[in-house]
Amino acid sequence: MMHFIISGNICKEIRNIMSFTELKKLHWLLSDGHFSFFSERALEDDIETPYGNLHVAIQGDRSKQAIITFHDIGLNHVTCFQGFFSYPDMQPILRHFCVYHVNAPGQEDGALHLKPEHDALGNPQSLGSRFVYPDMDQLADAIHHVVEHYGLKTFIGFGVGAGANILARYELNHHEKVDSLIMVNPTASKSGWIEWGYQKMNSWYLYSGQLTSFTEEYLLWHWFGKKTRWTNHDLIHSYQEYIKTLNAQNLSLFIETFLKRSDLNIVREMDPMRKVSARTIRCRSLILTGDDSPHMDDAVEMNGRMLPEETDFMKIGDCGGMPLEEQPGKACEAFRLFLQGMGYVPSLVQKHSAAAASNQLHSLETRVHPPVLV
Repeated sequence: MMHFIISGNICKEIRNIMSFTELKKLHWLLSDGHFSFFSERALEDDIETPYGNLHVAIQGDRSKQAIITFHDIGLNHVTCFQGFFSYPDMQPILRHFCVYHVNAPGQEDGALHLKPEHDALGNPQSLGSRFVYPDMDQLADAIHHVVEHYGLKTFIGFGVGAGANILARYELNHHEKVDSLIMVNPTASKSGWIEWGYQKMNSWYLYSGQLTSFTEEYLLWHWFGKKTRWTNHDLIHSYQEYIKTLNAQNLSLFIETFLKRSDLNIVREMDPMRKVSARTIRCRSLILTGDDSPHMDDAVEMNGRMLPEETDFMKIGDCGGMPLEEQPGKACEAFRLFLQGMGYVPSLVQKHSAAAASNQLHSLETRVHPPVLV
């Protein structure tokens, strides 16, 4: 078996000369099979909340403006964000921020098995300590305990999938704490019957400790959609290997929580008199999705329920359901432009070739004309 032992300085040199796709091939440390990214080691904490411990990884100077991330189902802060946040074009941006990566209970690497109150069939557990997995609103409330623990005055929320929904719930209850939201493949509605059926079956298999081919296929579809499965084999293979390391029972609990989510009940109120009291996300928001994302309809529907003057919608071309991994350059450019619109990092200017600049302009056209649902 091969082993890679690479120092931090060498990693930085590798990053400078290798493409993102090539780096993906080195993300696996073959000695133990854990999914790892080459990056500066983060400070890691376990924050106690009424809903269980939240594992938080901190990167950056804590005196800087805070960014809080929250991952999607089946992922954690490493597999959802570290690749994107290690992308070379992100480094000048991140120097201005401190990132707090929040993991849902039991989803971090090496997490202990959680003890649910009931088994997958609804039967009460007779052995072990009882633990009731938090619902989506409780996970949003748990974020507030993280905010208070670190004494954060305000933060920028960055969520993917289920994480975007959780951060949106937090904003609805604590608008004064959220400067802005970046939401990748968000949804504002309850789960539909098809989603419910697939996820319920996955939850049952996972709770019993089985990582079946059905579960693997569903997770890969949920993360990437169909097209990417056939056009980016290296990326798909790395996530297929990652799936083998998942804590199946813990994942089943998070999936159940996401499956039982309530509607956000947000509305796009155009009447000036009613707008003041309407339930809506009021901070500046960016919705990101790929043109071949399996969640594009959900993202468009959520955009149609948000305030148009406060919301940017960007559909990234040649991209499936994971734009942070599939198109990190375009996602980074969208992130930079959004932050500059908020008054952050005004001096940063991205360097591009003429062809790259043309592609960027084409991919960001929807910033000017976001789709509107009637």
